[in-house]
Amino acid sequence: MAKYGEELMKQGIAYFSMEIALSNKMHTYSGGLGVLASDVVKSSADLNIPLVAVTLISRKGYFRQELTRDGRQIEHPDPWNPQDFLQNLPVEVSVQIEGRDVRVKAWVYNVKGAGENIVPVYFLDTDVEGNSREDREITSHLYGGDERYRLKQEIVLGIGGVRILESLGIKIRKYHMNEGHSSLLTLELLRRYNMDADRVRSMCIFTTHTPVEAAHDKFPYDLVREVLGEIVPFDLLRRLGGEDMLNMTLLALNLSDYINGVSKRHRVVSREMFPSYEIHAITNGVHPYTWTCESFRRLYDKYLPGWAHEPELLSRVDIIPSSEIWRAHMEAKRRLIDYINSVTDVKMDYETLTIGFARRATAYKRHTLIFSDIDRLRRVNKKGRIQLIFAGKAHPRDEPGKKMIEEIFRYKSILKGEIEITYLENYDVEIAAKLVSGVDVWLNTPLPPLEASGTSGMKAAYNGVINFSVLDGWWIEGWIEGITGWAIGPTPEERRLMPIEEQLAMELNDLYGKLEHVIAPMYYGRRDEWIRLMENSIGKLASYFNSHRMMHRYVTEAYL
Repeated sequence: MAKYGEELMKQGIAYFSMEIALSNKMHTYSGGLGVLASDVVKSSADLNIPLVAVTLISRKGYFRQELTRDGRQIEHPDPWNPQDFLQNLPVEVSVQIEGRDVRVKAWVYNVKGAGENIVPVYFLDTDVEGNSREDREITSHLYGGDERYRLKQEIVLGIGGVRILESLGIKIRKYHMNEGHSSLLTLELLRRYNMDADRVRSMCIFTTHTPVEAAHDKFPYDLVREVLGEIVPFDLLRRLGGEDMLNMTLLALNLSDYINGVSKRHRVVSREMFPSYEIHAITNGVHPYTWTCESFRRLYDKYLPGWAHEPELLSRVDIIPSSEIWRAHMEAKRRLIDYINSVTDVKMDYETLTIGFARRATAYKRHTLIFSDIDRLRRVNKKGRIQLIFAGKAHPRDEPGKKMIEEIFRYKSILKGEIEITYLENYDVEIAAKLVSGVDVWLNTPLPPLEASGTSGMKAAYNGVINFSVLDGWWIEGWIEGITGWAIGPTPEERRLMPIEEQLAMELNDLYGKLEHVIAPMYYGRRDEWIRLMENSIGKLASYFNSHRMMHRYVTEAYL
């Protein structure tokens, strides 16, 4: 322990997240929440923020996606070997689950920043000798199993995580809960501090990520009593976590001194969902170096040295010759198109206007909105040829999400020979990096107000890719029509006054109308104007929507 002791004693912030996407080969994430957590950790390391992170090891991963010829999703196990990446720590604690002691050990992965600073990430693991076979599986599957399994995982993450940090001798001033999965840590703190809720509240920060009510974890109290036991008196637990069911979001809200949504719009939506709480807004960002492709890294290094540590320097993008920006983009585009042509049955080309759409395949993301009117889409293609690239996994139990993928394959068949369409299987961070740098336009069509923030469009901006998006989440803050990209549909204020049918009609008119009359003509006929929008994406969006700015906000508003 002496090896870790002196340095770790300095740490002040414990960041808890069910998933963290540190490496494509470590299958410890499913999507945006894990990618954001990774960017938090990387920026903390770059900025020398005294932070440690806690997550679950998820030895068997989320799942590997296979898509059949007709778009049916098949889920395969996606295991990985922690010994190849992590250091096993000589520490072990126990937590009570179903009335028995379950042992929890920890592994560590050290994330190195731009300087000498290191942020350790602790992976909790119940695959420990002495545990039953059932208990050894608790930390195996990310978001797997039923609600009993999920509650067991959240006990390990929240309660086990606090105990692991204590056993390592790490002094923690603030506990930052990234979503409600880890909010049982508040019960461990209550136990430790003699049920002093005010003291616990002063130590906790909660970031909520979803405006989708069904996405907030809730557990019946009969199950809670059976699995968790009475770590705190049940009357207190009901006051803090909800009378009818244990609501993990409500528990975190009631025991956090600082609460925030992940965009300004999300703060408004969250305040409507939870009107009696003071909810702030810290808009998400992405890690500059991670999400900038190689050709643009070289360009920024040449003209804006220090950009990765001070991304605000990107606001000076005007000093970069337009020809070099286009050359860097085409290098990234060729890399993407070559990859697609090597792994799929479609043949895309470098010169065609390429539109990308990649995110979790669930109904409110509306992957198929662009196919709402095939005749209008064909009209767009006659004005200027387009090709479409999709990607994203549907949760194994999300049948509408799976059907949506199948629908895209059906449209791919209908439009064969006219518009090249592909759906890349097993979407991960490596594919995401190729997509956000290699397409010309990044399309996003969520059903408002269900997009809390969204970060894929921010990643695209670092690579000069132009956003074309519904006005929800972060895009409300980044959008300047015709300057940083284009909007699809009405503003939130306009939506309040419109029936749903009118909103959809306006969305489709914008989607097809702007593609046909603005986007395609500019791409094919006015290259200088197009590159100007690329420059604006870099200078006005990437310079601000980054995780360095986000972490500065967390430090000054929540951590200090």
